[in-house]
Order: sequence, then structure tokens, then C-alpha cells
Amino acid sequence: MLKVPARSSLVVSCQALAHEPLHGSAHMAAMARAAREGGAGGIRANSPTDIRAIREAVELPIIGLWKRDYKGFEMYITPTVEDAVAVHAAGADIVAIDATGRPRPDGLTLERAIAELKQRGIAVMADISTYGEGLLAAEYGADYVSTTLAGYTPYSEGDSPLPRLDLLKRLADSLTVPVIAEGGISTPQQAGLALAAGAHFVVVGSAITRPQWITARYAAAMASVALNGGSRA
Repeated sequence: MLKVPARSSLVVSCQALAHEPLHGSAHMAAMARAAREGGAGGIRANSPTDIRAIREAVELPIIGLWKRDYKGFEMYITPTVEDAVAVHAAGADIVAIDATGRPRPDGLTLERAIAELKQRGIAVMADISTYGEGLLAAEYGADYVSTTLAGYTPYSEGDSPLPRLDLLKRLADSLTVPVIAEGGISTPQQAGLALAAGAHFVVVGSAITRPQWITARYAAAMASVALNGGSRA
């Protein structure tokens, strides 16, 4: 039976890139266990290797993806149908794919890619960056539409600050498929605002699972206070 995150739940994105201190499947599995203990209703994970490790560690629904670089192509979130099939085979309940209008390495249109995955019984989350992309993804049959890439494509970078709650609300008001909030959510208050704006559930990554980023925020805030005479000898 397909496991999916419950409505209004928190999904924790457990990802670390190759250059980051916590890179490695054992670290990501431990992070997933910590997220579960904290009340997460799902995990978002990158690569078949990490997904398999997390699947063994927790029973939570997993949104899987595979960040891959293909020479000459901008998209990197599960760029091909073959990548998506591998992610699903590793244990992902839902597979997230780049659902922008940019060229795909396998030469398929987004409509064709979603259709092929649906024919295989794979639930699809469409990671989009604009309102129009969200509408098309839903029309093509995506099971979920997520604001993941808003602000991360060249044509959406300057629309407004992250998180894009305005885009989230507009999509939630327009679509019948669940709309997911992801991207730039860095406080519990913002996560709550995302639910109020219509998010089916909320995905949070760096603010929970990247200690170097969290540490840097504290350090920068304290340095600012010290610079302005706030510290005492």
C-alpha cells in the first residue's frame, strides 16, 4: 500500500551533498530517525543509496529524488524517467521530479515523462518554479505539485523573497491536487503560515538537517550584535 504524508504534517528533507560534513547514507538514516522522533510525518531523500538506508531505518513515507548532473542540461532533480524508476525501486513512495519547462536529458516532454511514470504505478511530485508550471504539471497528471524550485530557476529568482507563500496560495486556490510547500522555510512560524496558505503538507530541509547552515545563522547574528557593541568583556 502506498504510504503518503498526512495532511498538515511536517516532511523533513534529509539530504547532504558530497562536499558537506554529513554526506553519507548512515548519517541520513540517523537524521531520518531523529526526524521521526521529533514528530515528522515523512522524509524527503536524495539518491537510491540514501533512500534504501532510510527505508530500513524508518517506516515513514519517503519522497525520493535523485540529484544528477547531465552535461548541457540545467535540471538536476530526477531529470529522467530512468532516474525516477530507480528512485522508486529503492523504496520511495512518491518520486519528485523537475517539472519545469526546461529540456529533459532523455528527450521526453514533461507530459510524456509523467505519463510513463504513472503507467508504472509511480506517484509523482512535480517540483515547479512558477504558477504556470504548476498548472501544467497538474494537468499532465502529477499527484502533487510542490513549490520546491521557486526562486531556483533563472526566470523565477527575483519574483519575491523565499518562501514563496504567495505562489503557494495561488496554486492551492487553483488546483484540486495537493500543493506542497517547500523551499526557503526556515522557521516554525513560516511552516505554520504555509499551512494557512493552503499547503497540504510542508517540507523543511536546511533549517533542520544542515547543522553548518544553522550554526552560521547563529554565528552571524551574534557577530552583528558584537559589532554594534552588544557584547561585554
